[in-house]
Amino acid sequence: MIIIKTPEQIHKMKKAGEILADCHKEIAKLIKPGITTAEIDAFAENYMLKRGATPEQKGYHGYPFATCASVNDVICHGFPTKTPLKNGDIVTIDMVVNLDGWLADSAWSYAVGTVSDEAKKLLEITEKALYKGIEQAVVGNRVGDISHAIQTFAEQEGLSVVRDFVGHAIGSNMHEEPQIPHFGPPNTGKRLKEGMVITIEPMLNLGMYHAKVDMDGWTARTVDESLSAQYEHTLAITANGPEILTMQK
Repeated sequence: MIIIKTPEQIHKMKKAGEILADCHKEIAKLIKPGITTAEIDAFAENYMLKRGATPEQKGYHGYPFATCASVNDVICHGFPTKTPLKNGDIVTIDMVVNLDGWLADSAWSYAVGTVSDEAKKLLEITEKALYKGIEQAVVGNRVGDISHAIQTFAEQEGLSVVRDFVGHAIGSNMHEEPQIPHFGPPNTGKRLKEGMVITIEPMLNLGMYHAKVDMDGWTARTVDESLSAQYEHTLAITANGPEILTMQK
């Protein structure tokens, strides 16, 4: 069932989104060779708590951390660890903020020190692909219009689009209907209506799009060990176009 949000509910989600966006801006300052993703995770949780919010991911289906920290060939759902990040790594930090029962979700990929030209391209194109999808998130379009815009752009740039993990509607629950794939034909799927709130979160790989999951049951990696990146926003479908609730101003 698709849950339409009221303007008041969207406003509450925007407040959660502001905390999340501010946290990402602070994390960007921390990313450097030598820091651990465990330290970033602790920072993010403390940051949310200080702002009166909580990390929705912690405890979700038993997930033990406030953030997902996905390094290099990890596509998503990577566990924060005490292994120091090194020069040339890329890392995606994904988190969901709960403020007064309303959620916002955003992932961002970061370069650690000086990265390869291939890694720079991956980060640049993945972020652009996110906004290509957001451009299609307008009243009257279908979910497939978002999906097709992302896939077409990514594949034109020589990157592959992960199939196993998708965006989703969000509200007082982390995952609501409909799902938002980042691949597929246009003019398919649910019609976008005013008041829907969704995440768009393309995961692009330098190599093949296929994923495998580690023995921990969470960590998803590229099958060919190629680099993967992800950028994600939470946005509301409005009469005036998409309103990004997690924008890093």
